[in-house]
Amino acid sequence: MEEIGLTRELTCMRAAQEITEGMYVNLGIGMPLLVANFIPDDIEVFLQSENGVLGYGGVAEDEKDWDVDLVNAGGQPVVLRENSGPSFFGSLESFTMIRGDHLDLVILGALEISEKGDIANWTRDPKGVGGIGGAMDLACGGSKGLIGLMDHTTKEGKPKILKKCALPLTASRAVDRIITNLAVIDVTPKGLVLKEIAPGVTPDEVQAVTEPVLIHDPEPKEMTF
Repeated sequence: MEEIGLTRELTCMRAAQEITEGMYVNLGIGMPLLVANFIPDDIEVFLQSENGVLGYGGVAEDEKDWDVDLVNAGGQPVVLRENSGPSFFGSLESFTMIRGDHLDLVILGALEISEKGDIANWTRDPKGVGGIGGAMDLACGGSKGLIGLMDHTTKEGKPKILKKCALPLTASRAVDRIITNLAVIDVTPKGLVLKEIAPGVTPDEVQAVTEPVLIHDPEPKEMTF
């Protein structure tokens, strides 16, 4: 079967469009961390990490810029966004921000998302790798918006947008928007609304790998970058 849809980089580039001037944003571990690389330098944005950084930027590509004490939530070395007045603090202050409704947007990676906006994004590997991390706090902490960012299907081609999540939930009814390599989908009281589709992808192709029935009202537009 021929692969369709966006590359991981283009998917993250589309997700970066959700971040606008003046926002306080937390990017979850995994795919969301790449979003930082696509935020325009000329806008003031405050990226917050649960390990105690506010005002960081993209991954530091040049080894001379690496600092073991300046990393994102995934442990990757990052640069600072100088126009955002970067600051540092302990985990207590960091989670107070997360739990106290001080974030405008959270972007989390997901393993499954249901038609009701339930999100499952953690697992416990038999080898002892993996875990919840700060995802439950981020999903339930009172941010003004939660985006689930992920590939539309598993490596085996099975849907990750389901009528009901099979994995243990991180949070229930928390996701507002889903962005994948195939589509942008809003979670609404009337169901999942297909808002945008990737170039070269049809609504029927998106529906074929989505378990719930998608609403096309109005017809979805093509993603732009």
